Amino acid sequence: MPPRKRTRPNATTMKMVGDMVAVSRVAKNLTQKQLGELVRLTAETIASIEQGRRALMPDVAELMDRVLGLPGILAVAAYGMPEADVTPPWAEEYMDREREAIALSWYDTHVIPGLLQTDAYARAVFGCRVPYMGDEEIALQTARRMQRQEILSRPVPPTLSFVIWEPAVRDRIGGDEVYWEQLAHLRACADRPGIALQILPLGLTAHAGLAGPFILLETPEHQHFSYSETQRGSLLVQDPDEVSRLAQKYAMLRSQALNFEETKGLLDRLLGDR
Repeated sequence: MPPRKRTRPNATTMKMVGDMVAVSRVAKNLTQKQLGELVRLTAETIASIEQGRRALMPDVAELMDRVLGLPGILAVAAYGMPEADVTPPWAEEYMDREREAIALSWYDTHVIPGLLQTDAYARAVFGCRVPYMGDEEIALQTARRMQRQEILSRPVPPTLSFVIWEPAVRDRIGGDEVYWEQLAHLRACADRPGIALQILPLGLTAHAGLAGPFILLETPEHQHFSYSETQRGSLLVQDPDEVSRLAQKYAMLRSQALNFEETKGLLDRLLGDR
């Protein structure tokens, strides 16, 4: 595939790609629901892509090309979508899914998971981005991250499981004051009903999370997704085989991590070192 451009996406580009999807679908006499079933997406998601409200993700584009008999046209368009935005455009569907999720399983390695971050810690994390995004953008992204945490206050919050590699709770991102506040907040989260928090300790001779962080998500319709972010972009996957492999990894990570009480004990000891 051609290299992805590094310019900020715009509504016109997304609408143009959406029009390509719509024209190709109609040419095959498929409804949005039928195409969605073939590529394992809902009709609403297909409609959002075609209307330019949601970016076409590369893995979905490749599958659409195969289903619609296209010579890689949609994949070229999707891989041409800019990726250097603070929130990559193909992460938007994950944000939508997260808001309505009934269960999330989250493995993170270098930072505290976003749903458990304090405002100051989130601000410090965004401040570490290179190139520096500027004070205004940092404030905007921090506010968005805090808004995502509203799902914790839903009348029926999702079932949440977190496995965090120990370096993330030892690095003092943002300095001592930010660190101690974040650590205390994490300890409080460990006592909240519906949150299962475990730390994967240092010193293991092997563990299942060497390939990096990921999230597993279940929707109210019991659809299962996986989501991951890298230096080069974000990926939301619904392929059952891919999701199953990550679910197996997550189960192994939970067995290798400290249990709930051991995790609380480690956090207490870290807080006691203040």
